[in-house]
Amino acid sequence: MADDINIQTPLIEVKGIKKKFGGIVALEGVDLRLFSSEVLALLGDNGAGKSTLIKVISGAYSPNEGKIFFEGKAVKINNPQDATKLGIETIYQNMALFDVLDIPTNLFMGREMKGSFGILDRKKMRSQSVEILGRLKIQVKSINQKVKNLSGGQRHAVAIGRSVYIGSKPKIIIMDEPTAGLGAHESSKLLDLIKELRENGISVILISHNLQHVFSVADRAVVLRSGKVAGERKITDTNPIEILQMMIG
Repeated sequence: MADDINIQTPLIEVKGIKKKFGGIVALEGVDLRLFSSEVLALLGDNGAGKSTLIKVISGAYSPNEGKIFFEGKAVKINNPQDATKLGIETIYQNMALFDVLDIPTNLFMGREMKGSFGILDRKKMRSQSVEILGRLKIQVKSINQKVKNLSGGQRHAVAIGRSVYIGSKPKIIIMDEPTAGLGAHESSKLLDLIKELRENGISVILISHNLQHVFSVADRAVVLRSGKVAGERKITDTNPIEILQMMIG
């Protein structure tokens, strides 16, 4: 990423985003930019507006005010399908996996491979699943395992694999607390996956309460407080103490 990001056209930019729920203002005039091949940490205390903002970007919520620009052009993201068409994928904390189904079924859910006469090509989906997990450097006992029997890190890998390798390659992946509940080893592997996504030209918006993880992978941080942007910093120009001060005011 260039040293002076101000000369680049953002991959996605939101301007003046406002979102209200009845009389409660969740976001008030929020601006945010994400650049190509960048990991952007979206930080803030509980209730700061992080989840609301990513739901606006991913099409789950429509803003009351504000504009969204994708690759310099104004766009409307009215639903998650609009976001997917632009190349935006979101992996929420619950990952939306089907616990009682196996890995290939979860990977290809909604994008199943079919052979002659529209019959599911399960053999091809299994072989593709092995290849996808191999790319993500994730080992499992069996590709036919039910997802409920996987570890937290393996489950995240399935969710990432579904977003990155099934269908068209996304340009942006939004991750909501991906290392929550993971041990040190699995967290480290997941952070390595985030770095690999960036190296492959995929930008990441990362929500995390773990500042150690943020400082190990992020290029830049935007801090929200009470629905407003409290600050924006390059990771190389700040430290955890300053970030915490912006979070709590």
